[in-house]
Amino acid sequence: MNEQPIRILLVDDHAVVREGLRGLLEQQESMQVVGEAGDGLAALDHLASDAPDVVVLDMKMPGPSAVETIGAIKRRSPNVKILVFTSYAEDSQVRDALTAGATGYLLKDALRDDLIRAVHEVAAGRAWLHPQAQRQMLDWMRRPPSPIDSLTARERSVLGLLAEGLSNKQIARQLDLTEGTVKGYVSQVLDKLGVADRTQAALLAHKEGLEALGRS
Repeated sequence: MNEQPIRILLVDDHAVVREGLRGLLEQQESMQVVGEAGDGLAALDHLASDAPDVVVLDMKMPGPSAVETIGAIKRRSPNVKILVFTSYAEDSQVRDALTAGATGYLLKDALRDDLIRAVHEVAAGRAWLHPQAQRQMLDWMRRPPSPIDSLTARERSVLGLLAEGLSNKQIARQLDLTEGTVKGYVSQVLDKLGVADRTQAALLAHKEGLEALGRS
């Protein structure tokens, strides 16, 4: 008896990327693309109707962050495996994705065979990390602990924009949040970092090189 194909949901905000992935993956008899979504909210809508085994998900999309989407997928469908397929491999992104529940992390410069193997490995519940992502994780594990490690992905985004000198109103606009929500995040960040004000938080962010995360 032939095994059932791996059912795959593609989540990427670029239709041309989804089209290319669909064409590549469906060349494999062992794989079937059962759905596509352009953002995290649409991905959640597809979970029940498409019943995927594996979600192949980009890190940069509109709406909820990829990390928030990964967490939501795992809460709704704990058995679904997630392979992050992205162009970015900053250590915080790799760490946050894996902590949220992703099983694999692959960069878009990977070879075709690497993608096919990654989908198979993740579907079987085995971790798969792109070599660059492995290096990022090793570097992160070797460096001294930082209070910034305690921040969530969203809190780091707020901190990054705060470090660029943006006001709460401007941060809210950048992250599509309310100003009151941003104010709450800022308070949480200051408390977790153990600093007294925004200036001290910004100095720490610049020291850690987090200003770019505000654009995540």
